[in-house]
Amino acid sequence: MVADVADVSSPDPEAPKRKGKVKRKHTVGRVVLVASVLLALVTALGVVFTYRHLNGNLTTIGGLDELDNRPEVVYEGDGKPLNILVMGSDSRAGANGIDSQDPANGARSDTTVILHISADRDRAYGISIPRDSVVDRPTCGDDNEIPAETGAKWNVAFAVGGPLCTVEQVEQTTGIRIDDFVVIDFNGFKEMVDAVGGVEICVPKEINDPKHQIFVPAGTNELRGDQALDYVRARYTVGTQSDLGRIKRQQNFMASMINRVVSKGTLARPDRVVRFLNAATKSLDVSEGLSSVRALADLALQLRSTGLDEIKFITVPWEYDDDYDVLWLPSSKSLFDAARKDEPLSAKLSSDAIDAGAPPGSEATPSESPSETGSPSESPSESESPSETASETPSETPSETPSETSPEKAQEAADYGLCA
Repeated sequence: MVADVADVSSPDPEAPKRKGKVKRKHTVGRVVLVASVLLALVTALGVVFTYRHLNGNLTTIGGLDELDNRPEVVYEGDGKPLNILVMGSDSRAGANGIDSQDPANGARSDTTVILHISADRDRAYGISIPRDSVVDRPTCGDDNEIPAETGAKWNVAFAVGGPLCTVEQVEQTTGIRIDDFVVIDFNGFKEMVDAVGGVEICVPKEINDPKHQIFVPAGTNELRGDQALDYVRARYTVGTQSDLGRIKRQQNFMASMINRVVSKGTLARPDRVVRFLNAATKSLDVSEGLSSVRALADLALQLRSTGLDEIKFITVPWEYDDDYDVLWLPSSKSLFDAARKDEPLSAKLSSDAIDAGAPPGSEATPSESPSETGSPSESPSESESPSETASETPSETPSETPSETSPEKAQEAADYGLCA
Protein backbone atom coordinates (compact mmCIF):
# COMPACT_ATOMS: atom_id res chain seq x y z
CA MET A 1 0.00 0.00 0.00
CA VAL A 2 2.79 2.32 0.88
CA ALA A 3 4.50 1.39 -2.26
CA ASP A 4 1.35 2.19 -4.23
CA VAL A 5 1.09 5.59 -2.57
CA ALA A 6 4.73 6.24 -3.25
CA ASP A 7 4.21 5.40 -6.89
CA VAL A 8 1.33 7.86 -7.17
CA SER A 9 2.91 10.72 -5.20
CA SER A 10 6.33 10.39 -6.79
CA PRO A 11 5.94 10.32 -10.56
CA ASP A 12 8.80 9.30 -12.77
CA PRO A 13 11.14 12.30 -13.00
CA GLU A 14 11.78 11.39 -16.65
CA ALA A 15 8.08 11.57 -17.54
CA PRO A 16 6.88 14.75 -19.32
CA LYS A 17 4.99 17.30 -17.26
CA ARG A 18 1.76 17.97 -19.09
CA LYS A 19 1.05 21.39 -17.62
CA GLY A 20 4.60 22.56 -18.26
CA LYS A 21 4.46 21.40 -21.85
CA VAL A 22 1.20 23.20 -22.54
CA LYS A 23 2.52 26.36 -20.98
CA ARG A 24 5.73 26.23 -23.03
CA LYS A 25 3.72 25.65 -26.21
CA HIS A 26 1.63 28.72 -25.57
CA THR A 27 4.72 30.76 -24.79
CA VAL A 28 6.51 29.66 -27.96
CA GLY A 29 3.37 30.34 -29.99
CA ARG A 30 3.07 33.83 -28.60
CA VAL A 31 6.77 34.51 -29.28
CA VAL A 32 6.49 33.26 -32.84
CA LEU A 33 3.33 35.31 -33.39
CA VAL A 34 4.84 38.49 -31.95
CA ALA A 35 8.09 37.94 -33.87
CA SER A 36 6.15 37.41 -37.11
CA VAL A 37 4.13 40.58 -36.56
CA LEU A 38 7.27 42.55 -35.74
CA LEU A 39 9.09 41.10 -38.74
CA ALA A 40 6.19 41.97 -41.03
CA LEU A 41 6.00 45.44 -39.51
CA VAL A 42 9.73 46.05 -39.85
CA THR A 43 9.69 44.71 -43.42
CA ALA A 44 6.71 46.86 -44.32
CA LEU A 45 8.31 49.92 -42.73
CA GLY A 46 11.53 49.11 -44.55
CA VAL A 47 9.71 48.89 -47.88
CA VAL A 48 7.86 52.14 -47.20
CA PHE A 49 11.07 53.83 -46.10
CA THR A 50 12.97 52.54 -49.14
CA TYR A 51 10.15 53.56 -51.48
CA ARG A 52 9.98 57.06 -50.03
CA HIS A 53 13.75 57.33 -49.99
CA LEU A 54 14.05 56.32 -53.64
CA ASN A 55 11.22 58.64 -54.63
CA GLY A 56 12.97 61.44 -52.78
CA ASN A 57 16.10 60.82 -54.82
CA LEU A 58 14.36 61.59 -58.11
CA THR A 59 14.42 65.11 -59.52
CA THR A 60 11.44 65.97 -61.70
CA ILE A 61 11.54 68.43 -64.58
CA GLY A 62 8.14 69.65 -65.76
CA GLY A 63 7.10 71.41 -68.93
CA LEU A 64 7.18 68.60 -71.50
CA ASP A 65 3.44 68.82 -72.17
CA GLU A 66 3.66 72.57 -72.63
CA LEU A 67 5.98 72.47 -75.64
CA ASP A 68 4.68 73.94 -78.91
CA ASN A 69 4.65 72.60 -82.47
CA ARG A 70 4.99 68.99 -81.45
CA PRO A 71 4.97 66.14 -83.99
CA GLU A 72 1.72 64.25 -84.46
CA VAL A 73 1.38 60.67 -83.30
CA VAL A 74 1.53 58.49 -86.41
CA TYR A 75 1.10 54.98 -84.97
CA GLU A 76 -2.51 53.74 -85.05
CA GLY A 77 -2.19 50.12 -83.92
CA ASP A 78 -3.00 48.45 -80.59
CA GLY A 79 -1.20 49.56 -77.47
CA LYS A 80 1.10 52.54 -77.22
CA PRO A 81 4.73 52.66 -78.29
CA LEU A 82 7.03 54.83 -76.19
CA ASN A 83 9.83 57.15 -77.20
CA ILE A 84 12.02 58.10 -74.25
CA LEU A 85 14.87 60.53 -74.73
CA VAL A 86 17.95 59.59 -72.70
CA MET A 87 20.61 62.26 -72.18
CA GLY A 88 23.94 61.88 -70.42
CA SER A 89 24.81 65.02 -68.49
CA ASP A 90 28.15 66.08 -67.09
CA SER A 91 28.78 69.41 -65.40
CA ARG A 92 32.50 68.62 -65.65
CA ALA A 93 32.84 69.64 -62.02
CA GLY A 94 35.65 67.51 -60.67
CA ALA A 95 35.91 65.69 -63.98
CA ASN A 96 39.10 64.77 -65.76
CA GLY A 97 38.81 67.41 -68.46
CA ILE A 98 38.17 65.10 -71.37
CA ASP A 99 37.78 67.08 -74.61
CA SER A 100 39.19 70.16 -72.85
CA GLN A 101 35.81 71.40 -71.72
CA ASP A 102 35.90 74.01 -69.00
CA PRO A 103 33.84 73.07 -65.90
CA ALA A 104 32.73 76.69 -65.75
CA ASN A 105 30.86 76.25 -69.03
CA GLY A 106 28.06 74.42 -67.25
CA ALA A 107 26.35 71.14 -67.98
CA ARG A 108 26.96 69.38 -71.27
CA SER A 109 25.20 66.46 -72.87
CA ASP A 110 27.60 64.41 -74.94
CA THR A 111 25.20 61.46 -75.11
CA THR A 112 21.74 61.57 -76.69
CA VAL A 113 19.75 58.38 -77.27
CA ILE A 114 16.16 58.09 -78.47
CA LEU A 115 14.92 54.88 -76.87
CA HIS A 116 12.00 53.48 -78.86
CA ILE A 117 9.90 50.79 -77.11
CA SER A 118 7.39 48.97 -79.30
CA ALA A 119 3.69 48.96 -78.47
CA ASP A 120 3.73 45.20 -77.87
CA ARG A 121 6.89 45.57 -75.74
CA ASP A 122 8.57 42.81 -77.76
CA ARG A 123 11.45 45.00 -78.91
CA ALA A 124 13.31 48.19 -78.11
CA TYR A 125 16.04 50.08 -79.88
CA GLY A 126 18.11 53.06 -78.93
CA ILE A 127 19.08 55.59 -81.60
CA SER A 128 22.30 57.42 -80.76
CA ILE A 129 22.75 60.93 -82.15
CA PRO A 130 26.36 62.14 -82.60
CA ARG A 131 27.01 65.22 -80.49
CA ASP A 132 28.70 67.02 -83.40
CA SER A 133 25.69 66.63 -85.69
CA VAL A 134 24.89 69.89 -87.49
CA VAL A 135 21.17 70.72 -87.40
CA ASP A 136 18.83 73.69 -87.47
CA ARG A 137 17.92 74.21 -83.83
CA PRO A 138 14.41 75.60 -83.21
CA THR A 139 13.58 78.36 -80.75
CA CYS A 140 13.22 76.96 -77.24
CA GLY A 141 12.96 77.97 -73.59
CA ASP A 142 10.00 78.72 -71.33
CA ASP A 143 9.06 81.76 -73.40
CA ASN A 144 10.98 80.85 -76.54
CA GLU A 145 13.67 83.21 -75.34
CA ILE A 146 16.44 81.07 -76.82
CA PRO A 147 16.62 81.95 -80.52
CA ALA A 148 16.76 79.42 -83.32
CA GLU A 149 20.11 78.76 -84.95
CA THR A 150 20.93 77.44 -88.39
CA GLY A 151 23.80 74.98 -88.62
CA ALA A 152 24.05 74.51 -84.86
CA LYS A 153 26.03 71.72 -83.18
CA TRP A 154 23.73 69.17 -81.60
CA ASN A 155 25.00 69.29 -78.01
CA VAL A 156 24.74 73.09 -77.75
CA ALA A 157 20.97 72.80 -77.23
CA PHE A 158 21.45 71.15 -73.84
CA ALA A 159 24.07 73.70 -72.80
CA VAL A 160 21.87 76.70 -73.60
CA GLY A 161 18.42 75.33 -72.78
CA GLY A 162 18.69 72.07 -70.86
CA PRO A 163 16.74 68.87 -71.57
CA LEU A 164 13.55 70.55 -72.78
CA CYS A 165 15.46 72.42 -75.47
CA THR A 166 17.02 69.13 -76.54
CA VAL A 167 13.56 67.53 -76.67
CA GLU A 168 12.34 70.29 -78.98
CA GLN A 169 15.42 69.85 -81.14
CA VAL A 170 14.82 66.09 -81.38
CA GLU A 171 11.17 66.49 -82.26
CA GLN A 172 11.72 69.18 -84.89
CA THR A 173 14.65 67.45 -86.61
CA THR A 174 13.45 63.83 -86.50
CA GLY A 175 9.66 64.08 -86.39
CA ILE A 176 9.62 61.67 -83.43
CA ARG A 177 7.32 62.72 -80.59
CA ILE A 178 9.02 62.24 -77.21
CA ASP A 179 6.80 60.79 -74.47
CA ASP A 180 9.24 61.17 -71.58
CA PHE A 181 12.89 61.91 -70.95
CA VAL A 182 15.66 60.93 -68.57
CA VAL A 183 18.87 62.81 -67.81
CA ILE A 184 21.62 60.63 -66.32
CA ASP A 185 24.39 62.31 -64.40
CA PHE A 186 27.70 60.79 -65.49
CA ASN A 187 29.34 61.24 -62.11
CA GLY A 188 26.50 59.29 -60.47
CA PHE A 189 26.58 56.72 -63.22
CA LYS A 190 29.71 55.10 -61.79
CA GLU A 191 27.80 54.33 -58.56
CA MET A 192 25.23 52.45 -60.62
CA VAL A 193 28.01 50.36 -62.13
CA ASP A 194 29.48 49.59 -58.71
CA ALA A 195 26.04 48.64 -57.38
CA VAL A 196 25.76 45.73 -59.83
CA GLY A 197 29.29 44.54 -59.16
CA GLY A 198 30.89 46.08 -62.25
CA VAL A 199 30.40 45.54 -65.98
CA GLU A 200 32.55 43.30 -68.14
CA ILE A 201 34.03 45.02 -71.18
CA CYS A 202 36.55 43.72 -73.71
CA VAL A 203 39.07 46.00 -75.44
CA PRO A 204 41.42 44.72 -78.17
CA LYS A 205 44.29 47.01 -77.15
CA GLU A 206 45.07 48.71 -73.89
CA ILE A 207 43.67 52.21 -73.46
CA ASN A 208 46.47 54.35 -72.12
CA ASP A 209 45.81 58.09 -71.89
CA PRO A 210 48.11 59.58 -69.22
CA LYS A 211 46.89 63.13 -69.91
CA HIS A 212 43.37 62.21 -68.81
CA GLN A 213 44.51 59.50 -66.36
CA ILE A 214 42.74 56.71 -68.22
CA PHE A 215 44.10 53.18 -68.35
CA VAL A 216 42.24 50.00 -69.27
CA PRO A 217 44.28 46.82 -69.93
CA ALA A 218 43.75 44.84 -73.11
CA GLY A 219 41.35 41.93 -72.90
CA THR A 220 38.22 41.43 -70.83
CA ASN A 221 37.99 43.60 -67.73
CA GLU A 222 35.36 44.15 -65.09
CA LEU A 223 35.11 47.93 -65.01
CA ARG A 224 33.93 49.79 -61.95
CA GLY A 225 33.73 53.34 -60.67
CA ASP A 226 35.97 55.91 -62.29
CA GLN A 227 37.42 53.36 -64.69
CA ALA A 228 33.95 52.64 -66.09
CA LEU A 229 33.25 56.37 -66.35
CA ASP A 230 36.56 56.93 -68.12
CA TYR A 231 35.80 54.13 -70.58
CA VAL A 232 32.47 55.58 -71.75
CA ARG A 233 33.98 59.06 -72.07
CA ALA A 234 37.38 58.17 -73.51
CA ARG A 235 38.13 59.17 -77.07
CA TYR A 236 41.82 59.83 -77.58
CA THR A 237 44.30 56.93 -77.81
CA VAL A 238 41.36 54.56 -78.50
CA GLY A 239 40.71 53.03 -81.92
CA THR A 240 40.61 55.69 -84.64
CA GLN A 241 39.89 58.38 -82.00
CA SER A 242 36.58 59.26 -83.67
CA ASP A 243 33.39 60.24 -81.90
CA LEU A 244 31.68 57.35 -83.71
CA GLY A 245 34.03 55.01 -81.86
CA ARG A 246 33.08 56.57 -78.55
CA ILE A 247 29.39 56.22 -79.41
CA LYS A 248 29.95 52.54 -80.21
CA ARG A 249 31.74 51.99 -76.91
CA GLN A 250 28.94 53.73 -75.04
CA GLN A 251 26.40 51.53 -76.80
CA ASN A 252 28.46 48.48 -75.93
CA PHE A 253 28.61 49.53 -72.30
CA MET A 254 24.86 50.19 -72.13
CA ALA A 255 24.14 46.80 -73.70
CA SER A 256 26.55 45.05 -71.31
CA MET A 257 25.12 46.86 -68.30
CA ILE A 258 21.55 45.91 -69.23
CA ASN A 259 22.74 42.34 -69.61
CA ARG A 260 24.33 42.49 -66.16
CA VAL A 261 21.36 44.15 -64.46
CA VAL A 262 18.81 41.57 -65.63
CA SER A 263 21.09 38.63 -64.96
CA LYS A 264 20.26 36.25 -62.13
CA GLY A 265 23.41 37.29 -60.33
CA THR A 266 21.98 40.77 -59.88
CA LEU A 267 18.24 40.20 -59.53
CA ALA A 268 18.81 37.40 -56.99
CA ARG A 269 20.69 39.82 -54.73
CA PRO A 270 18.24 42.21 -53.00
CA ASP A 271 21.16 44.23 -51.66
CA ARG A 272 22.43 44.83 -55.19
CA VAL A 273 18.97 45.70 -56.45
CA VAL A 274 18.46 48.29 -53.70
CA ARG A 275 21.95 49.71 -54.19
CA PHE A 276 21.39 49.96 -57.93
CA LEU A 277 18.01 51.65 -57.51
CA ASN A 278 19.43 54.03 -54.93
CA ALA A 279 22.33 54.97 -57.19
CA ALA A 280 20.11 55.20 -60.27
CA THR A 281 17.45 57.40 -58.73
CA LYS A 282 20.08 59.74 -57.29
CA SER A 283 21.56 60.08 -60.77
CA LEU A 284 18.31 60.76 -62.64
CA ASP A 285 16.41 63.86 -63.60
CA VAL A 286 13.11 62.75 -65.14
CA SER A 287 10.04 64.14 -66.83
CA GLU A 288 6.75 64.06 -64.97
CA GLY A 289 5.63 60.78 -66.56
CA LEU A 290 8.55 58.97 -64.90
CA SER A 291 8.61 60.97 -61.67
CA SER A 292 8.09 58.07 -59.25
CA VAL A 293 9.63 54.72 -58.51
CA ARG A 294 6.24 53.16 -59.23
CA ALA A 295 6.24 54.63 -62.75
CA LEU A 296 9.77 53.39 -63.39
CA ALA A 297 8.89 49.96 -61.98
CA ASP A 298 5.78 49.75 -64.18
CA LEU A 299 7.92 50.48 -67.23
CA ALA A 300 10.44 47.82 -66.17
CA LEU A 301 7.65 45.26 -65.70
CA GLN A 302 6.33 46.03 -69.18
CA LEU A 303 9.76 45.18 -70.58
CA ARG A 304 10.19 41.87 -68.76
CA SER A 305 9.07 39.93 -71.85
CA THR A 306 11.51 41.76 -74.11
CA GLY A 307 14.39 39.46 -75.02
CA LEU A 308 17.89 40.83 -74.55
CA ASP A 309 18.63 40.19 -78.21
CA GLU A 310 15.67 42.43 -79.06
CA ILE A 311 17.22 45.40 -77.25
CA LYS A 312 19.47 47.04 -79.82
CA PHE A 313 21.55 50.19 -80.14
CA ILE A 314 22.24 51.91 -83.45
CA THR A 315 23.58 55.27 -84.60
CA VAL A 316 21.95 57.76 -86.93
CA PRO A 317 23.51 57.18 -90.39
CA TRP A 318 25.94 60.04 -90.95
CA GLU A 319 29.06 61.25 -92.69
CA TYR A 320 31.67 63.98 -92.24
CA ASP A 321 31.64 67.07 -94.43
CA ASP A 322 34.80 68.88 -95.50
CA ASP A 323 35.00 70.60 -92.10
CA TYR A 324 34.54 67.31 -90.20
CA ASP A 325 31.09 68.30 -89.07
CA VAL A 326 28.57 65.46 -88.84
CA LEU A 327 25.79 65.43 -91.44
CA TRP A 328 22.93 62.95 -91.37
CA LEU A 329 22.56 60.74 -94.43
CA PRO A 330 19.21 60.51 -96.29
CA SER A 331 18.78 56.98 -94.89
CA SER A 332 18.30 58.52 -91.44
CA LYS A 333 14.77 59.43 -92.50
CA SER A 334 13.81 55.76 -92.83
CA LEU A 335 15.19 55.18 -89.33
CA PHE A 336 13.14 58.01 -87.84
CA ASP A 337 10.06 56.85 -89.76
CA ALA A 338 10.47 53.35 -88.31
CA ALA A 339 10.32 54.78 -84.79
CA ARG A 340 7.38 57.03 -85.64
CA LYS A 341 5.40 54.15 -87.13
CA ASP A 342 6.58 51.62 -84.52
CA GLU A 343 8.21 49.40 -87.09
CA PRO A 344 11.15 47.05 -86.48
CA LEU A 345 14.55 47.99 -87.79
CA SER A 346 15.25 46.93 -91.34
CA ALA A 347 17.99 44.39 -91.96
CA LYS A 348 20.17 47.13 -93.42
CA LEU A 349 19.75 49.46 -90.44
CA SER A 350 20.25 46.71 -87.87
CA SER A 351 23.26 45.12 -89.57
CA ASP A 352 25.64 47.21 -87.47
CA ALA A 353 23.53 47.28 -84.31
CA ILE A 354 24.76 46.26 -80.87
CA ASP A 355 22.31 44.12 -78.87
CA ALA A 356 22.15 43.43 -75.17
CA GLY A 357 22.03 39.68 -75.71
CA ALA A 358 25.56 39.47 -77.08
CA PRO A 359 27.53 42.73 -76.74
CA PRO A 360 30.88 42.81 -78.62
CA GLY A 361 33.51 40.81 -76.78
CA SER A 362 31.00 38.87 -74.68
CA GLU A 363 30.82 35.07 -74.66
CA ALA A 364 29.46 33.81 -77.97
CA THR A 365 26.02 32.29 -78.11
CA PRO A 366 25.53 28.94 -79.92
CA SER A 367 24.11 30.66 -83.00
CA GLU A 368 27.11 32.95 -83.20
CA SER A 369 29.92 30.51 -82.62
CA PRO A 370 28.94 26.93 -83.51
CA SER A 371 32.42 25.57 -82.95
CA GLU A 372 32.18 26.42 -79.26
CA THR A 373 28.77 25.01 -78.57
CA GLY A 374 29.76 21.36 -78.27
CA SER A 375 26.13 20.45 -78.94
CA PRO A 376 25.56 19.61 -82.60
CA SER A 377 22.09 18.32 -81.88
CA GLU A 378 20.91 21.83 -80.98
CA SER A 379 22.02 23.33 -84.27
CA PRO A 380 22.80 20.60 -86.83
CA SER A 381 23.44 22.94 -89.71
CA GLU A 382 26.12 24.74 -87.74
CA SER A 383 27.93 21.80 -86.18
CA GLU A 384 31.61 21.04 -86.60
CA SER A 385 31.10 17.72 -88.33
CA PRO A 386 30.02 17.76 -91.99
CA SER A 387 29.04 14.12 -91.79
CA GLU A 388 26.38 14.90 -89.21
CA THR A 389 24.68 17.46 -91.44
CA ALA A 390 25.24 16.12 -94.94
CA SER A 391 21.80 14.55 -95.20
CA GLU A 392 20.02 17.72 -94.04
CA THR A 393 22.08 20.50 -95.55
CA PRO A 394 24.37 19.02 -98.23
CA SER A 395 25.33 22.43 -99.57
CA GLU A 396 26.55 23.70 -96.20
CA THR A 397 29.92 23.09 -94.66
CA PRO A 398 31.37 24.56 -91.49
CA SER A 399 33.68 26.73 -93.55
CA GLU A 400 30.67 28.35 -95.20
CA THR A 401 29.11 29.40 -91.92
CA PRO A 402 29.39 33.19 -91.54
CA SER A 403 32.09 34.09 -89.07
CA GLU A 404 31.71 36.88 -86.55
CA THR A 405 35.48 37.11 -86.22
CA SER A 406 36.46 37.61 -89.84
CA PRO A 407 39.44 39.94 -90.42
CA GLU A 408 37.12 42.64 -91.72
CA LYS A 409 34.84 42.42 -88.68
CA ALA A 410 37.80 42.32 -86.31
CA GLN A 411 39.35 45.41 -87.91
CA GLU A 412 36.07 47.30 -87.88
CA ALA A 413 35.58 46.48 -84.19
CA ALA A 414 39.18 47.49 -83.42
CA ASP A 415 38.56 50.85 -85.12
CA TYR A 416 35.82 51.39 -82.58
CA GLY A 417 37.99 50.18 -79.71
CA LEU A 418 35.92 47.00 -79.34
CA CYS A 419 36.65 43.29 -79.43
CA ALA A 420 35.09 41.36 -82.32
